[in-house]
Amino acid sequence: MGNKVKKFLIVGAGFAGSVVARELADAGRDVHIIDKRAHVAGNAYDEVDAHGVLVHRYGPHIFHTNGERIFQYLSRFTEWRPYEHRVLGVVNGKEYPFPINRDTLNQLYDLQLDEAGAAEFFEKVREPRESVRTSEDVVLNSVGRDLYEKFFLNYTRKQWGLYPSQLKAGVAARIPTRTNTDDRYFTDIFQAMPLHGYTRMFENMLDHPNITVETGADFADVDRSTYDHIVYTGPIDAFYGHRFGALPYRSLRFEHEHLADTPQYQSVGTVNYPNDHAYTRITEFKHLTGQQHAGTSIVREYPQAEGDPYYPIPRDENEALFKRYEDLAQSESDVTFVGRLAQYRYYNMDQVVGAALAAAKRILEG
Repeated sequence: MGNKVKKFLIVGAGFAGSVVARELADAGRDVHIIDKRAHVAGNAYDEVDAHGVLVHRYGPHIFHTNGERIFQYLSRFTEWRPYEHRVLGVVNGKEYPFPINRDTLNQLYDLQLDEAGAAEFFEKVREPRESVRTSEDVVLNSVGRDLYEKFFLNYTRKQWGLYPSQLKAGVAARIPTRTNTDDRYFTDIFQAMPLHGYTRMFENMLDHPNITVETGADFADVDRSTYDHIVYTGPIDAFYGHRFGALPYRSLRFEHEHLADTPQYQSVGTVNYPNDHAYTRITEFKHLTGQQHAGTSIVREYPQAEGDPYYPIPRDENEALFKRYEDLAQSESDVTFVGRLAQYRYYNMDQVVGAALAAAKRILEG
């Protein structure tokens, strides 16, 4: 091969692709990274909108992790702004802390429970499940039917287009229930936002003499024979031309709005609407970024079946279909699949970083 040939092609400039790219580049490899979108950073892409407010184009991304190694790794490419995300859920026109905690119970049911009383309340209303297999099992087993119907049932139907009884337990297991008054959405050790935004962090990560970046480029148009190894972060079924059929993904439509004369739209970063409206939630970005601005920008999220793939849908039959594609992937000696879409896993951002670091290590050691 001539010196001009890029040895590694990385498909997708989100977390998975960018972390692998940087690791390979730091190890002296030549890397060409492409993305079909017009920008890097994947779904974490943020930009200043037409009104001067920093917004997350593809919905809110709040960084949190218990992994010090992951946090320190990303700290090479960004400074941080401490931020603890808070969420309210609207039930019958009133806002309540979510995830459900003691304050939620006291406000919703006009009670005065202490921590022991809250634990007793949950124990009294829960519907014990011998076998916890679905998301419905998880929630009923934890908080009982009334809270399930008020906060979870309809939100899940909107978000996934399915009933909680049709989804694997892991979806609901991500949401805790608390007997204390901790109203943070996450309790991870490290909770922060990139000080200058996610896009800047990605630009710093990809700023390396061994990395060339090409946006607006489709993998379908690439001559694969000019690369020694491909790192693929897109949907695994698309890589194989949907040979066994399409893997189901859930998509989102985002409705951004700027309110020029409103300094603050809502009291917390995100407000969930489980039972009202076609959208699931509204996020106000100034809470997340700490930006000062006379107006404010918000986004409403509308889940939908069609569109860019965002969430693998966690069901047994989907997992079985993925395994067929995974078997094909494991026979590839010069292609590595990594990321939420390539591995068909409902990863958080820190988990994607961890998976990408592990994938880069395997490539370099191989």
